[in-house]
Amino acid sequence: MPSDNPFPLDKPSLLAAYRRMRTIREFEERLHVDFARGDIPGFVHLYAGEEATAVGIMSHLGDGDRIASTHRGHGHCIAKGVDVIGMMKEIYGKTGGSCNGKGGSMHIADLSKGMMGANGILGAGAPLVCGAALAAKYRAKAGGPSDVGICFVGDGASNQGTFLESLNLAAVWNLPVIFVVENNGYAESTSRDYGTAVDSYVDRAAGFGLPGVTVDGTDFFAVHEAAGEVIRRAREGGGPSLLECQMVRFYGHFEGDAQTYRAKGELDHIRANRDCLRRFADAVTGANLVKADELAAIDREVLDLIERACTEAKAAPQPAPAALTTDVYVKY
Repeated sequence: MPSDNPFPLDKPSLLAAYRRMRTIREFEERLHVDFARGDIPGFVHLYAGEEATAVGIMSHLGDGDRIASTHRGHGHCIAKGVDVIGMMKEIYGKTGGSCNGKGGSMHIADLSKGMMGANGILGAGAPLVCGAALAAKYRAKAGGPSDVGICFVGDGASNQGTFLESLNLAAVWNLPVIFVVENNGYAESTSRDYGTAVDSYVDRAAGFGLPGVTVDGTDFFAVHEAAGEVIRRAREGGGPSLLECQMVRFYGHFEGDAQTYRAKGELDHIRANRDCLRRFADAVTGANLVKADELAAIDREVLDLIERACTEAKAAPQPAPAALTTDVYVKY
């Protein structure tokens, strides 16, 4: 990297991170429009506003590292490298989707990319990723680094028994796993301050003997630095950690949420002052490392990709009736 580069990534890596974040943003913005039109079946929970956390963490991972996601999982999927066109087909319930149209928005998975799946059950990914981390620990060569597991939960899911039990299990077994609490301030419509007793999720980590750290989840570089340290520690046998990312979501808990629980002007404030893409762009252009027109070119390319994904998804066929009895354990 040039000596005047203040960032831990070189220019191509910075551009790649921006592209991944912009792809998540435009993917979600398009779903917001198409869901309102009635084009998309089922429920949709959007990740817009939270892109820096997913990309900041996933930039340290490879395909062998496993993640367990949430009902708000599109951003995690894209950040982990799941094909955007396959995702769009899945959300539209079409053949050729990531799960052949059977999972929809809340159940996208791609094991080839280490994406174990989004999950509609709060906290359900925590024990799954403990299993993945245990497998990674056994696969690792003696004394060598291991793959890691990353569990994402929201501030609401952090109160589930499965999550707390998984913290304990990971600590007892010294698993290479990181528990990421995406604290966007609301468990659906319940304020975090109202529904959680501790002031910081790091306090919960201490209760299980885990190190924990809190970062600004809208700051890509803060997330990248903190995630890099706990992931390195896990790979080297140091055991589990908890990473709390304080972040914001631009839309409601689900599409159609009237958000009457928010204060007047709250959404306008966070869009104006806590947009992680704007913060990233201002930082890298302000350092004269990236030009604004280079970011604008990425914006155009991403919009073209999202338009193509939507066009292909709408044109793709519905799953055939015979597909109903495939991919299940019961024999018909």
